[in-house]
Order: sequence, then structure tokens, then C-alpha cells
Amino acid sequence: MLRHCRLVLALAACASAPLYAQAQTLPPAALAARAKAQNVPEIPFESVPNPLKWPANIYLGEGIGVATNSKGHAFVYTRSQRTRLFEFDARGNYLREIGEGLYGFVFAHAVRVDAEDNIWAVDEGSNMVIKFNPEGRVVMTLGHRPEPADALAATPSATPSATPAAVPGKYIFDRPTDVGWDASGNIFVSDGYGNSRVVKYDKHGRYITSVGSKGSEPGQLNLPHTLAMDAKGNVYVGDRSNRRIQVFDNDLKFKAIYDNVGAPWAVCISPGPHQYLFASNSFPDANDSTLAGVTGEIYKMELDGTILGKFGKAGKGLGQFSGLHEIDCRNPDELYISEIQLWRVQKLILHPSGK
Repeated sequence: MLRHCRLVLALAACASAPLYAQAQTLPPAALAARAKAQNVPEIPFESVPNPLKWPANIYLGEGIGVATNSKGHAFVYTRSQRTRLFEFDARGNYLREIGEGLYGFVFAHAVRVDAEDNIWAVDEGSNMVIKFNPEGRVVMTLGHRPEPADALAATPSATPSATPAAVPGKYIFDRPTDVGWDASGNIFVSDGYGNSRVVKYDKHGRYITSVGSKGSEPGQLNLPHTLAMDAKGNVYVGDRSNRRIQVFDNDLKFKAIYDNVGAPWAVCISPGPHQYLFASNSFPDANDSTLAGVTGEIYKMELDGTILGKFGKAGKGLGQFSGLHEIDCRNPDELYISEIQLWRVQKLILHPSGK
């Protein structure tokens, strides 16, 4: 009997050894980057080859932003020799460039399309959010591009302690990252890299309120990198450096935290009637190869944080993702994603029923 018990214990130890060994051999950075959610069902999907037909003389740089309008047109916001915004029709044919040479185009970060097909560009370099009407004309701006004199004024003094901490202004951003709207047209901006907050404006651009300061407590943010709105006006913020999604109500009061899907580089909520939340635990643009095996996937979730499945992994082939930076999920079974490292946009067809 004693020999039998020892044999059972030995076999159990051997069976568990690979998982334990794998956990022990992962470097600390990989352990931190891996999503807490494990054994998540895989959603079958495919990537459409060459979904966008580029003219011979135009090239895509870093795939920073992608969004679609009600006609199925795709808008691609890119960092190349200069920041540029392009439009393609529903079949992927090139239509035009929007805002060529625009003063507010410095360092692209996100592009979104609202319910009226207005196009919004969020520029991290100019500290501006720019609204174009469907014809491509600028109709509103939020924020202000720093002038050379502003940079001189911000230079620290010889005595660091004499330099007061900057106070975020109502209409001054510090490297903003994303934009969204509620059903009333109120505007929400994630003021990401510098100010670690989300700001709410009315539809005319008048300041209402804000939430966030740098930190890790509920309601605090550490690089709010992306945001999405649901039909009730709740705000889902990709709190990237805190590796969590925070949910706020329409008045920016804290509601919930989802911290099991890794670092949310990009989030998107489908229009409905049944809304889904997509979040990307993106393979970082630092190209750390030790993270490739534990990042890169996209999660499909219910709005309450319930995980329905995941798809994709880090890599360079079709259906693999490298530095995924924005997701468009107007159709929850037909996504567009933009990637930094590979200078591309992919069109993904999901088969959630396994068909």
C-alpha cells in the first residue's frame, strides 16, 4: 500500500512538472506580460490578404490607427515621413488623403469615426484632437500644438525643487491617445502619456469634468492608452501601464476594473444591438522576443468583463499581430486592426460559432 501511494505521488509530480517548469523558466518580464486569464477558448478566424489597395506612389508607415464609417470605408492614420490620414472604400480601393500638410498632424495616435461619419484624429505630437466632417474639412479642434516659446517656458530651472508640477488644463493635453462619444454627442478624450486622465466635453467642445491622476488605485490611471464607449455612455479605458481596463460611468465616476486580459493597448466596443468589448494584449513595440510567446492575443468579452474567447498571437504572418495599436469593430465578426512594427492594416473575419 505504501509503495502504491508513493508511485501515485510520483506520477502526479511528473504530470505537473512541465507546467511548473514553464512558469519557473519564464523571465519576470514575460510573467508580468502574460494575461491572468488562462484556458480561454480560441475563436477561429482568418486574415484577408491585401485588404487595402495602395497607389504605387503612396506607402504606409507605422499602422497607428484604423476606423470605418457607416459606408464601410476605412480610414488609416499613419506615421511615415510625416503623419498622414487616408481613406479607402468598402472594397479597399484608395479614395483620398485627408488633411495633407495639416498643422495639427505631427505624431499620429488614433483615428475614430462618430455616429454622423465625422472623422476624428488624435495626434499625440501636436497635443490635439481634430474633427473632420465627412467631406474632410476641419470643423473642430481640441487642444493646442505647443509653440517653440512654450517649450522654452517649460524648461526646468537650475533648481529642480523650484519647478512646480504642471497642472493639467481644461483644454491643454499632454500626449493624448484616444477619443469617444456618448449618444448626446459629449466628447471623451484620454489624455494619456502626460496627464493620466480622461476628460469630458460637451458636443461643442466645452469642458465638463475629468477623472484620473497618475497612480494604481481605482480611479487612478497610468497611461490611459485607449478608450471605448458603450450605448449607455459608460467609458472603458485601457489603463495600459496598470495592465487593466477601468470602467467609468457617464459622469466619469469609477465603476469597475477588469485586470485579467493583459495590457490593453487597444479596446473597441461593437455598436450592438448586443455589444461586445474587444481588448488587445499587444506584443509590445520594443520587440522583446521573450514576450512573443505570452502576448499578441485579442480578447472578446461581454461588457461586464466576462471573457468569451481570444484569437491571434504575436508574429509577422497573416493572422499574427505585432504592436497592434488600434481595433475597429463596427462589425464584431469583421475587424480591422493596425500594427506598428509591421507597417500594415489587417482585416480579420471571425468565426465565433466555429463555422
